[in-house]
Amino acid sequence: MLELNDLMAAPDFWDDAEKAQQLNQERGACENLVKAFAALAQELEDVEAFIELGAEMGEDEVAADLDASIERVDGTLGELEFKRMLSGKHDPSDAIVSINAGAGGTESQDWAEMLLRMYLRFCEKQGWKTEMIDYQDGEEAGIKGATFSVRGEYAFGYLRAESGVHRLVRISPFDSQARRHTSFASVYVLPELDDDIVVDIQDKDLRVDTYRASGAGGQHVNRTDSAVRITHLPTGIVVQCQQERSQIKNRSRAMKVLQARLYEEERRKREAEAQAANDAKSEIGWGSQIRSYVLQPYRMVKDLRTAHESGNPDAILDGALMPFIEAYLLQYADSQSPAAQG
Repeated sequence: MLELNDLMAAPDFWDDAEKAQQLNQERGACENLVKAFAALAQELEDVEAFIELGAEMGEDEVAADLDASIERVDGTLGELEFKRMLSGKHDPSDAIVSINAGAGGTESQDWAEMLLRMYLRFCEKQGWKTEMIDYQDGEEAGIKGATFSVRGEYAFGYLRAESGVHRLVRISPFDSQARRHTSFASVYVLPELDDDIVVDIQDKDLRVDTYRASGAGGQHVNRTDSAVRITHLPTGIVVQCQQERSQIKNRSRAMKVLQARLYEEERRKREAEAQAANDAKSEIGWGSQIRSYVLQPYRMVKDLRTAHESGNPDAILDGALMPFIEAYLLQYADSQSPAAQG
């Protein structure tokens, strides 16, 4: 912490604004952790003092104050326990979120747009900043896909809980016979890598295409010839960016997304090899459905990994996701504990 403060006090600290912002964010996270431990120490002292006072004056005299102090200790311990679950290498990082509609045309594309709104609302509730990187309109409604960045404390740590396939069941607004439809969309969350993490990408392995952004995306679409699509030939990974007015900026942004995708692919590969039997680490794909959102014939949202559920899908679709995220992160942290491993 002292080294970080010394670094931030250097005269040239703000010369690299992006790096400075990242370090400032890191310091904020460290300060919050230190404050939480200091608060816990003080709360434990208060509990001890009330116990001693109770021994002198009688338990009934201090019972209410003692209960309140114990409750505060409980709450602080809960906060620290949750921070333990956000101790992964990239958990403090900013995030890149990609949403893609599944098979099913307009139904799935509309569902993908609903998910996009849900996550943007969730990020807004957390006070995080979002920036659209790519936005592809649907053929009749909704979106084929969208990618956006999220800047905020532990953005990746929280949002990584959302990677997987999301299923919607509802009466279709696009069906003249008002039949029930099931739609799928995938969500993929990556950490935005620091500049000191190097992913070796050879120019010969890339195909770079430029094109004019099009569609009815309103503020999301920049109608210039500066849109960039990059294909990584060895893996087939395709990323694109069309939000900047400069082709150079779009290429730079797309390369950042590609680096994150390749880094995550390699991480997942090593993780799978090390512990192939662990379901929590399985590859994100169309078979890995994580959550169902049912609007008809009943109303419920249920996470299939944790069994956490809510009877208020409207609130969930408006961004009230934290209980689902916390339930998953608690379960995942417990599965990684030494006792669970073996």
